[in-house]
Amino acid sequence: MAEIQNYTLNFGPQHPAAHGVLRLVLELDGEVIVRSDPHIGLLHRATEKLAETRTWIQSVPYMDRLDYVSMMCNEHAYCMAIEKLAGIDVPERAQYIRVMFDEITRVLNHLLWVGCHALDIGAMAMVLYTFREREDLMDAYEAVSGARMHAAYYRPGGVYRDLPDTMPKYQLNKFKNANAIKELNEARSGSLLDFLEDFCNRFPTYLDEYETLLTDNRIWKQRTVGVGVISPERALNMGLTGAMLRGSGIEWDLRKKQPYEVYDKMDFDIAVGVNGDSYDRYLVRMFEMRQSNRIIQQCITWLRANPGPVITDNHKFAPPSRESMKSNMEELIHHFKLFTEGMHVPPGEAYAAVEHPKGEFGIYAISDGANKPYRLKIRAPGYVHLSALDEIAKGHMIADAVTIIGTMDVVFGEIDR
Repeated sequence: MAEIQNYTLNFGPQHPAAHGVLRLVLELDGEVIVRSDPHIGLLHRATEKLAETRTWIQSVPYMDRLDYVSMMCNEHAYCMAIEKLAGIDVPERAQYIRVMFDEITRVLNHLLWVGCHALDIGAMAMVLYTFREREDLMDAYEAVSGARMHAAYYRPGGVYRDLPDTMPKYQLNKFKNANAIKELNEARSGSLLDFLEDFCNRFPTYLDEYETLLTDNRIWKQRTVGVGVISPERALNMGLTGAMLRGSGIEWDLRKKQPYEVYDKMDFDIAVGVNGDSYDRYLVRMFEMRQSNRIIQQCITWLRANPGPVITDNHKFAPPSRESMKSNMEELIHHFKLFTEGMHVPPGEAYAAVEHPKGEFGIYAISDGANKPYRLKIRAPGYVHLSALDEIAKGHMIADAVTIIGTMDVVFGEIDR
């Protein structure tokens, strides 16, 4: 009889399924995982410490770079923490814009997740399809902020500017003929809201195509059903949130249970799993994309009918309009103070959390009344999920470690902050 050997090996960071900077030290009994020890610290970017040396507003772009797949959701929690501390009211139109872009971000995140998760497990085509849809939503990001990824669009008290009335159009080039360009520009002939409405009408069909490829695919089910099972009790005890918690059958979603902005006015459902395995978490996220599509459509309808301001009129926290700044001395002083010194947030502490695509993303901010945070603590969902890896992976094969890392949807910018 062959003697089984015990090995200790490094899984990553160069492994394609380790997504860049996860070094996993695996103790193996043959090919079965006995212990898995995630080593972090290869990326460490000291966001929390850097925030203490930046003004409140200068830290907004740092939030984009935490989970760099869910950019605006990170900004949202940070801005909400400042608004809580300063007692700033956000105009209703800005709240609808934020909710709409939170859901666009959720779709962007889940598209990348399902594409890469499928790619890791062996379904090569998925990532090509999901990146096709991401392009349209990235164009929406670019239209409002000028940046495709790190938008820095949210501001304490609202958003940077209102939604554009026109969309950038494709130009005639040597790769595409006039008919192809005309077809591509059809959805871009109106405003950003028209463009998003066209996307929302097409998107359910794309989701059906993804599900045709994966949901009943026997290889996909062999790789995910029964892999990485988490009981509801353990999911709660380990502090899991988002799809990792809902996949185990616990109906917890901050958008419903602790509504913020205008989520209490939205009509949508929460997806809940039954078995708590990787397959259930896949189904939960697929269902979430359909619900996000519904929310975006509701926001589009409201935003069309209700023009208005998109940022607070408290000029201690938001700049005055350019016109009034150039014609009024007091407004000029406000503008100058805000852009040289930054806002002064009243002393105190606040915690604000959003239902981030990966779970509960929270910002705990302490202010001593200065123009910089005294302390900033980020509650990153991926960090908590990764800490559960050892327990979840025990007894699985090496190949299943890939599935388990994928089902957690880890992004190291927020884990190794």
